[in-house]
Amino acid sequence: MESAAYLTGQFLLAMPGIGDPRFDHAVIAICAHDGEGAIGIGLGATIDGLGLHTVLEQFKIDPGDAPDAPVHFGGPVEPRRGFVIHSKDWGGQDTIDVAGRWALSGTIDVLRAIAAGKGPSRWVVALGYAGWGEGQLDEEMTRHGWFNVPGDLELLYDTPAETRWGRGFAEAGVDTRLLATGAGTA
Repeated sequence: MESAAYLTGQFLLAMPGIGDPRFDHAVIAICAHDGEGAIGIGLGATIDGLGLHTVLEQFKIDPGDAPDAPVHFGGPVEPRRGFVIHSKDWGGQDTIDVAGRWALSGTIDVLRAIAAGKGPSRWVVALGYAGWGEGQLDEEMTRHGWFNVPGDLELLYDTPAETRWGRGFAEAGVDTRLLATGAGTA
Protein backbone atom coordinates (compact mmCIF):
# COMPACT_ATOMS: atom_id res chain seq x y z
CA MET A 1 0.00 0.00 0.00
CA GLU A 2 1.34 3.44 -0.94
CA SER A 3 1.76 5.91 1.92
CA ALA A 4 0.32 9.42 1.75
CA ALA A 5 2.57 12.28 0.70
CA TYR A 6 2.65 14.57 3.73
CA LEU A 7 4.11 18.05 3.58
CA THR A 8 5.74 18.45 7.02
CA GLY A 9 8.91 20.51 6.66
CA GLN A 10 7.89 22.08 3.35
CA PHE A 11 6.52 25.50 2.41
CA LEU A 12 3.16 26.19 0.85
CA LEU A 13 3.02 29.15 -1.53
CA ALA A 14 -0.43 30.57 -2.25
CA MET A 15 -1.36 30.54 -5.90
CA PRO A 16 -2.75 33.76 -7.38
CA GLY A 17 -6.52 33.66 -7.13
CA ILE A 18 -6.52 31.39 -4.07
CA GLY A 19 -9.90 32.89 -3.19
CA ASP A 20 -9.17 33.91 0.41
CA PRO A 21 -7.64 37.39 0.91
CA ARG A 22 -6.05 36.26 4.18
CA PHE A 23 -3.77 34.01 2.14
CA ASP A 24 -2.89 36.38 -0.72
CA HIS A 25 0.85 35.84 -1.37
CA ALA A 26 1.02 33.57 1.68
CA VAL A 27 4.08 31.51 2.51
CA ILE A 28 3.33 28.86 5.11
CA ALA A 29 5.89 26.65 6.82
CA ILE A 30 4.14 23.33 7.35
CA CYS A 31 5.09 22.15 10.84
CA ALA A 32 2.87 19.08 11.07
CA HIS A 33 0.85 17.19 8.46
CA ASP A 34 -0.59 13.72 8.79
CA GLY A 35 -3.86 11.85 8.36
CA GLU A 36 -5.50 13.90 11.11
CA GLY A 37 -4.78 17.35 9.60
CA ALA A 38 -2.07 19.97 9.31
CA ILE A 39 -0.70 23.05 11.02
CA GLY A 40 1.50 25.71 9.50
CA ILE A 41 2.99 29.06 10.40
CA GLY A 42 2.65 31.95 7.97
CA LEU A 43 5.90 33.67 7.00
CA GLY A 44 4.81 35.78 4.03
CA ALA A 45 3.73 38.92 5.90
CA THR A 46 4.67 40.78 9.05
CA ILE A 47 2.34 42.57 11.42
CA ASP A 48 2.70 46.32 10.88
CA GLY A 49 4.20 48.12 13.85
CA LEU A 50 4.83 44.99 15.92
CA GLY A 51 8.35 43.88 16.73
CA LEU A 52 9.86 41.34 19.08
CA HIS A 53 10.63 43.97 21.74
CA THR A 54 6.95 44.85 22.08
CA VAL A 55 6.06 41.18 22.48
CA LEU A 56 8.78 40.71 25.10
CA GLU A 57 7.65 43.81 27.00
CA GLN A 58 4.08 42.46 27.10
CA PHE A 59 5.49 39.48 29.01
CA LYS A 60 7.70 41.73 31.17
CA ILE A 61 10.85 40.25 29.61
CA ASP A 62 13.85 42.56 29.19
CA PRO A 63 14.77 42.38 25.48
CA GLY A 64 18.47 42.46 26.31
CA ASP A 65 20.50 42.42 23.10
CA ALA A 66 17.84 40.59 21.08
CA PRO A 67 17.12 42.39 17.80
CA ASP A 68 13.70 44.00 17.44
CA ALA A 69 12.81 41.61 14.62
CA PRO A 70 9.42 41.87 12.91
CA VAL A 71 6.62 39.59 14.08
CA HIS A 72 4.95 37.58 11.31
CA PHE A 73 1.25 37.01 10.68
CA GLY A 74 1.29 33.29 11.38
CA GLY A 75 -2.29 32.74 10.29
CA PRO A 76 -5.90 33.45 11.08
CA VAL A 77 -6.31 30.80 13.80
CA GLU A 78 -5.63 32.01 17.37
CA PRO A 79 -4.00 35.28 16.21
CA ARG A 80 -2.90 36.15 19.75
CA ARG A 81 -1.00 32.90 20.27
CA GLY A 82 2.73 33.08 19.60
CA PHE A 83 5.04 30.63 17.87
CA VAL A 84 8.75 30.61 17.16
CA ILE A 85 10.21 28.63 14.28
CA HIS A 86 13.86 28.18 15.06
CA SER A 87 17.10 26.32 14.48
CA LYS A 88 17.49 22.91 16.07
CA ASP A 89 20.33 24.05 18.36
CA TRP A 90 17.88 24.88 21.17
CA GLY A 91 14.97 23.02 22.68
CA GLY A 92 12.40 23.86 25.32
CA GLN A 93 9.54 22.22 27.14
CA ASP A 94 7.27 22.04 24.06
CA THR A 95 9.73 22.15 21.16
CA ILE A 96 8.95 19.83 18.28
CA ASP A 97 11.33 18.80 15.51
CA VAL A 98 9.94 19.57 12.06
CA ALA A 99 11.18 16.91 9.63
CA GLY A 100 14.76 17.43 10.79
CA ARG A 101 14.81 20.88 9.13
CA TRP A 102 13.79 23.28 11.88
CA ALA A 103 12.02 23.30 15.25
CA LEU A 104 8.79 24.88 16.51
CA SER A 105 8.19 26.20 20.01
CA GLY A 106 5.06 27.83 21.36
CA THR A 107 5.76 28.64 25.00
CA ILE A 108 7.33 31.64 26.70
CA ASP A 109 10.58 29.81 27.51
CA VAL A 110 11.86 30.31 23.95
CA LEU A 111 11.24 34.08 24.19
CA ARG A 112 13.07 34.26 27.50
CA ALA A 113 16.00 32.32 26.03
CA ILE A 114 16.19 34.59 22.96
CA ALA A 115 16.14 37.72 25.15
CA ALA A 116 18.85 36.28 27.41
CA GLY A 117 21.06 35.43 24.42
CA LYS A 118 20.79 31.70 25.24
CA GLY A 119 18.15 30.72 22.71
CA PRO A 120 18.31 29.29 19.23
CA SER A 121 20.86 30.84 16.88
CA ARG A 122 18.20 31.45 14.18
CA TRP A 123 14.52 32.17 14.72
CA VAL A 124 11.34 33.73 13.34
CA VAL A 125 8.46 34.87 15.58
CA ALA A 126 4.81 34.70 14.50
CA LEU A 127 1.34 35.22 15.94
CA GLY A 128 -1.40 32.82 14.90
CA TYR A 129 -1.30 29.77 12.69
CA ALA A 130 -3.02 28.13 9.75
CA GLY A 131 -4.78 24.85 10.42
CA TRP A 132 -6.48 22.19 8.36
CA GLY A 133 -8.73 19.35 9.51
CA GLU A 134 -8.51 15.73 8.45
CA GLY A 135 -7.99 15.53 4.67
CA GLN A 136 -8.62 19.26 4.18
CA LEU A 137 -5.12 20.26 3.05
CA ASP A 138 -4.83 17.13 0.92
CA GLU A 139 -8.02 18.16 -0.89
CA GLU A 140 -6.87 21.78 -1.26
CA MET A 141 -3.64 20.56 -2.87
CA THR A 142 -5.68 19.01 -5.70
CA ARG A 143 -7.31 22.34 -6.57
CA HIS A 144 -5.91 25.70 -7.61
CA GLY A 145 -4.74 26.98 -4.24
CA TRP A 146 -1.32 25.92 -3.03
CA PHE A 147 2.08 25.10 -4.50
CA ASN A 148 4.54 23.25 -2.27
CA VAL A 149 8.31 23.73 -2.28
CA PRO A 150 11.11 22.22 -0.16
CA GLY A 151 11.67 23.71 3.29
CA ASP A 152 14.78 25.68 2.33
CA LEU A 153 16.47 27.24 5.37
CA GLU A 154 17.70 30.24 3.38
CA LEU A 155 14.10 31.03 2.42
CA LEU A 156 13.10 30.64 6.07
CA TYR A 157 15.80 32.67 7.80
CA ASP A 158 17.58 34.85 5.24
CA THR A 159 14.75 36.12 3.04
CA PRO A 160 12.59 39.10 4.08
CA ALA A 161 8.89 38.30 4.46
CA GLU A 162 7.87 40.55 1.57
CA THR A 163 10.08 38.65 -0.90
CA ARG A 164 9.60 35.04 0.34
CA TRP A 165 6.64 34.31 -1.92
CA GLY A 166 8.36 35.39 -5.14
CA ARG A 167 11.67 33.81 -4.17
CA GLY A 168 9.97 30.52 -3.26
CA PHE A 169 8.46 30.30 -6.72
CA ALA A 170 11.69 31.46 -8.38
CA GLU A 171 13.69 28.73 -6.64
CA ALA A 172 11.19 26.22 -8.02
CA GLY A 173 11.75 27.63 -11.52
CA VAL A 174 8.38 29.38 -11.71
CA ASP A 175 8.03 32.93 -13.06
CA THR A 176 5.21 34.46 -11.02
CA ARG A 177 4.38 36.85 -13.88
CA LEU A 178 3.16 33.85 -15.86
CA LEU A 179 0.87 32.41 -13.16
CA ALA A 180 -2.85 32.41 -13.92
CA THR A 181 -5.41 33.40 -11.30
CA GLY A 182 -7.59 30.37 -11.93
CA ALA A 183 -7.35 26.73 -12.90
CA GLY A 184 -8.57 25.38 -16.17
CA THR A 185 -10.62 22.28 -16.90
CA ALA A 186 -9.87 19.53 -19.32
